[in-house]
Amino acid sequence: MKAVVVDDYAAIDQVALKQIARPTVTPGSVRVRVQAVGIGFVDGLKVQGRYQTKDPLPFIPGTEFAGVIDAVGDGVANYAAGQTVMGIARSGALAEYIVVPAEAVAPLPDGVSPEEGASFRANYLTAYYALAERAKLQRDEILLVLGAAGGVGTAAIQIGKLLGARVIAGASTAQKRDFALKLGADAVIDYTQPDWRDTFKTLTGGHGADVIFDPIGGPVAVEAFRSIAWNGRHIVVGFAAGSIPALPFNLPLLKGGSLLGVDLAQLPRREPDVLARCTAELSRLLASGALKPAIVSAFALEDFRAAFTALAGRDALGKVVVRIAP
Repeated sequence: MKAVVVDDYAAIDQVALKQIARPTVTPGSVRVRVQAVGIGFVDGLKVQGRYQTKDPLPFIPGTEFAGVIDAVGDGVANYAAGQTVMGIARSGALAEYIVVPAEAVAPLPDGVSPEEGASFRANYLTAYYALAERAKLQRDEILLVLGAAGGVGTAAIQIGKLLGARVIAGASTAQKRDFALKLGADAVIDYTQPDWRDTFKTLTGGHGADVIFDPIGGPVAVEAFRSIAWNGRHIVVGFAAGSIPALPFNLPLLKGGSLLGVDLAQLPRREPDVLARCTAELSRLLASGALKPAIVSAFALEDFRAAFTALAGRDALGKVVVRIAP
């Protein structure tokens, strides 16, 4: 089978598409013929060995996928060959086939495309857990979404609106801000402008942000915290800007604000009941059409480098997808 194989941690242009053996199905697992893979910022970090944890070399990148079950292992009773599923794994998705534990997949709802299924679980689970569980976002609160045109940012806009918040989307270009408005944001700001906090203050009537959803980090994160409302919550999701900010401790004191971290990878071990509850609710919302992943950029497997480059340059709108099979 064809697979993207990382032999050494390196830039994406040094990673190759190779022909390797198809993985063997094992007890308790399913083998999926992959149709689509969702690529995220974390995938690019893993390829370079810059993520918090390193995948043992060699490895196949890609965590989110959707496809058709090709074979089931002994002891698997709830899935069968031919069933369409969406799944999430530590790695291994950028290949024509992947073997994962049966609990790592879920049925793909009727009417949901493989591309949408491969764009759903990580981003929407991150946004839902962050906003509904960690920040306890309430109806009519003001939600500021930084990096609003990216995969996890677009998920946060949609979930924020479903929870009844007023959503203000922050993005760095006019195209991205227009995209955020089309997804349902109530207003937009350009956080690259030196006076963006004045604009935000006007938009909120001086109230500030009750919740800040922050996958960006860098200097803008500290500036955003300065615009937090009393008892506001700043959710740390990632550091797409490339640098980890240092927050002066007087700011939480003066603002009565809280800094909340969200690490999706730890949920299965630390909060399995919460994970199950969030996953069930998100599956219901996806099946009903209340949530629809925003997909603009789709690439063929042979063009996987272009997909990673679009993410690294922060040029992509919505979720980046690699199509592998029809």
